[in-house]
Amino acid sequence: MAQPAQGPAPAEGPCSVSPSAPGCHPVDEKLPASRLLPAALQHIAAMYAGVVTPPLIIGQAVGLDVGGMTRLIAASLLIAGCATILQTLGLGRFAGNRLPFVNAASSAGIAPMLAIAETSTKGHQLAAIYGAVMVAGVFCLAIGPFFGRLLRFFPPLVTGVVITLIGVTLMPVPVGWAQGGDKNAADFGSMKYLALAAFTLVVILLFQRFGRGFVKQVALLLGLFTGTLAAVPFGMADFTALREAPIAALPTPFAFGTPEFHPAAILSLCLVMLVLMTESSAGMLALGEICDRPSDGGTLTRGLRTDGLATLLGPVVGGFPTSAFAQNVGVVSLTRVRSRYVVAVAGGALLVLGAFPVLGAVVSLVPMPVLGGAGIVLFGSIAVSGIRTLAEAGLDDSSHIILVAVALGAGIIPLASPTFYAGFPAWAQTVLGSGISAGALVAVLLNLFFHHLGTRPRRTAPTFDTP
Repeated sequence: MAQPAQGPAPAEGPCSVSPSAPGCHPVDEKLPASRLLPAALQHIAAMYAGVVTPPLIIGQAVGLDVGGMTRLIAASLLIAGCATILQTLGLGRFAGNRLPFVNAASSAGIAPMLAIAETSTKGHQLAAIYGAVMVAGVFCLAIGPFFGRLLRFFPPLVTGVVITLIGVTLMPVPVGWAQGGDKNAADFGSMKYLALAAFTLVVILLFQRFGRGFVKQVALLLGLFTGTLAAVPFGMADFTALREAPIAALPTPFAFGTPEFHPAAILSLCLVMLVLMTESSAGMLALGEICDRPSDGGTLTRGLRTDGLATLLGPVVGGFPTSAFAQNVGVVSLTRVRSRYVVAVAGGALLVLGAFPVLGAVVSLVPMPVLGGAGIVLFGSIAVSGIRTLAEAGLDDSSHIILVAVALGAGIIPLASPTFYAGFPAWAQTVLGSGISAGALVAVLLNLFFHHLGTRPRRTAPTFDTP
């Protein structure tokens, strides 16, 4: 088996001297509180909206009440905090890439989980979702040490299609939020909701256009805050969750039901897990370059083990598939603050937010139309990231164009015609009814057809040994 190029050995502990001093790598620098806390806050601001998006969408889809939504959001924050701390500080040579790397529930799993919820019996939707998530975590742990060999089947052309589909197929969610959120309500789609959503979107655009530095980075959060304040005088902000949420509470294991294991649901999320592992690997490689600590085979394996552990154990308290947060890689690149202890502190803050549901319940104060206005930006930016990845992969080759065209078409079918697969078996509806899993499956198969079958083997990716 080919041996990977070895990067610098992980540091034994923090160093409080200048990063330019001998023996201290910027990744292991221990910053003073005056620099550490603001830097950690930037990471929280960059990721917070993304962390709470999966529980908000899934909770709404399965009909959770206010208390259930609060617990689901708290669980997502708790798992994100634990995974991020484990990733940055590490657990011996078993888990943790020891980079300023943020892990949390990924939006890539939302559409497949919605498909699982739609094909599951009412009252068993979360149980079916969590069973599939746990198996996806085991799947990640099992193939993580060998994933380097599979990376050639997930080139930027494939991952670009999937990321684009994540943004496109999720766009109906913020559109529904902008109309009020409840399709059965008599005033669904009324002008007051649409006006509030439009106001929030305009505020975000203004902060993005005229803001500087930190203000520009947190334009999304500032838009959510401003939109919520504007909703209060019109009675469009609900404070019920904040009044009823407990100040502090530990999560109850399997509070949303005992996991159920359905083959079609498992297959769907295992496909998504392959995409998430590709994203995490790409994030670790990019972050290694940004931090001048190249990610070797052991680093990737330990990082993917963290993904797998968080995905496997998350459903115990109410978590979802966990992966890298690309926006936080961007924060490191922008600020050049490379200390992993900054991100560890951000993980600790998320852990605190998860342990105190009353803090997590603040999110539920945000009216649905406000979330809708912000969601247009959030999910639209995901689609743009995918388009950027496709552009970098190159679309001047005719086989590339055909691959992207057919895979995107397959992914958009469930969006254009939700009943298209109504005559298919239930397992096929679960897999193909999610535009993300359908598009990912078609993209992988077409990549095999065009670039691997009948061609000479090419070693395009290193193979990694278990550390």
